[in-house]
Amino acid sequence: MTLSEEARERLADVVELQPTKNAELQDRWEMESGSEVHQYLENELGDYYYRDDNSLIRATPEAAELVDVEPGVEDDPDADGGPSRIRVPRLHARIVEVLAAPDEESESVVSVLHKLREEFDVDADAEDVRSGLQSLRRKGVVEVEYRTVPTFRLAVDREDLEVSVSDSD
Repeated sequence: MTLSEEARERLADVVELQPTKNAELQDRWEMESGSEVHQYLENELGDYYYRDDNSLIRATPEAAELVDVEPGVEDDPDADGGPSRIRVPRLHARIVEVLAAPDEESESVVSVLHKLREEFDVDADAEDVRSGLQSLRRKGVVEVEYRTVPTFRLAVDREDLEVSVSDSD
């Protein structure tokens, strides 16, 4: 299957963002709906992606080789728990920097937003932070605790995680 330049770029996004979901790709690709993303995946990238047991979108090993992009998540077989390396947008990297550690009390989206604004003067809204936390959760870096509102903390120690910022913020 020969891919167009646009399809190669979008496949690189799938590799980089995996595990991901339609909404995240919809934002990245500036599409109107999750259905449009699904149709694109099926029609253009059907041989290069699959959905895991949690219905998250992942690239095949062949896809990663084809586009020569590092996967968004790399697991260390010797490490306990989550991934050892992630590649994420700048906002997500900053969330990792300010979010409560695994042994600390989890915190709300608003708490994380305030920390981001204080520490980095970030111009984000609560939905951006919520989306970032959920993306990091899917990557196994963040865990959620349900109290009155969902609260979050890192699932891995900061020093055991290498975070690189992807080119596309």
